[in-house]
Amino acid sequence: MFKKIPLHTQIIAGLVLGLVFGLVIIQFGFSPEFTVFYIKPIGTIFINALKMIAVPLVLASLIVGVANLGDISKLSRIGGKTILAYLITTVIAITMGLLLVNFFKPGQQLPQDTRDKLMAQFDSQAGSKADTAAAIKDQGPLQPLVDIVPENLFAAAADNGSMLQVVFFAIIAGIALLQIPKDKAKTFTDFFDALNDVIIKIVEYIMMIAPYGVFALMASLIVEIAGDNPDSAVELLLALLKYTLVVMGGLVLIIVGVYSIMLKSFTKIPFGEFLKALRPAMLLGFSTSSSSATLPVTMKLVEEELGVSEEVSSFVLPLGATINMNGTSLYQAVAAVFIAQALGMDLTLSQQLTIVLTATLAAIGSAGVPGAGLIMLIIVLEAIGVPGAGVALIIAPDRILDMFRTVVNVTGDATVCCVVASTEGELPDGLIRQSNPFTNTEAEVVEAQKD
Repeated sequence: MFKKIPLHTQIIAGLVLGLVFGLVIIQFGFSPEFTVFYIKPIGTIFINALKMIAVPLVLASLIVGVANLGDISKLSRIGGKTILAYLITTVIAITMGLLLVNFFKPGQQLPQDTRDKLMAQFDSQAGSKADTAAAIKDQGPLQPLVDIVPENLFAAAADNGSMLQVVFFAIIAGIALLQIPKDKAKTFTDFFDALNDVIIKIVEYIMMIAPYGVFALMASLIVEIAGDNPDSAVELLLALLKYTLVVMGGLVLIIVGVYSIMLKSFTKIPFGEFLKALRPAMLLGFSTSSSSATLPVTMKLVEEELGVSEEVSSFVLPLGATINMNGTSLYQAVAAVFIAQALGMDLTLSQQLTIVLTATLAAIGSAGVPGAGLIMLIIVLEAIGVPGAGVALIIAPDRILDMFRTVVNVTGDATVCCVVASTEGELPDGLIRQSNPFTNTEAEVVEAQKD
């Protein structure tokens, strides 16, 4: 019976049931021991499973993504424009997220005693704030660049906090694969391509327990934070609501602000008609939370409805599904600062710049599948000294936000594709065709969901 219910519906149900369960425990004064000892471990297992696959997910997906560029010469023109556009929009999205979260400060809505309880709950992984601040102060200005290059790849792979080093190696390895004989590179590429498929399948397995993990995390979080003060649970929920609204507002600004300006500046496509043509892909991205599953439909719409040449779309869109994660990047920036605010940790300017760098590189290595953004958030958190277990604070609304940020990712892929095509003279000057895309793509939507 449960197989017939969409995963996102199951997770929303887990969220609501966990919330109700926690509030019932508090309201009727039941002992929290059962929740802490028998329910919370399920959530811990879910978090640990996400951490477990972080390194292989980044390593495999990034190596395959870079290797799929085909050859170095393409980077000189189409590839260069594409990567530059994706990187610029990613940095804009992250910066926008940081500005919004620092302005609205959703995490500071929590009272100090609630922050202290949260910090004590995650303190085993957080370390001393004083030691962290002292370590940052003693670092030289070029230390972040030094830290990117691993002294020992296997040691870096064994520590999620050293994920930037894994990303660096994956990029170098991917470029090297493009420059050695194809017959020799094929064995290496095929291995990581298969590994990437295996990891994505494991992500699907982990997401199968997501409803139970969300239930456990929400229920235990409400019970533990409330303690003897039930009002603190309400305060936490209000802070989560404010955080969700900040993320949603940022995602809307990216689409109606950044993407519309790009289209107006580089193409003659009316923004309203662009959204109308891309609507099936946006709906599919929303329902599956997967840029990869949406890719076939996105390519068809961009080619047949927007008039982009197949040469451009077949290169830009698959690359975008790998490295363009604007919605995810904004979410990571907002979530990282929100968690730090909720834990009472003041992030320095250097740490927030680290968020920009880490989230940008993490977006490159993030797979276009449900749950990947949450894994990358753990990487961002640990890179700035915030306990990775802090994702428990925002995991409840994560699935809902994942659906919306995937829409932004898919829309961003198509936007950059149109911009690059226009600069290459591969985009018609007239308006897009007015055919109804739903009729032509309904079957493909079904097939993409099956895949």
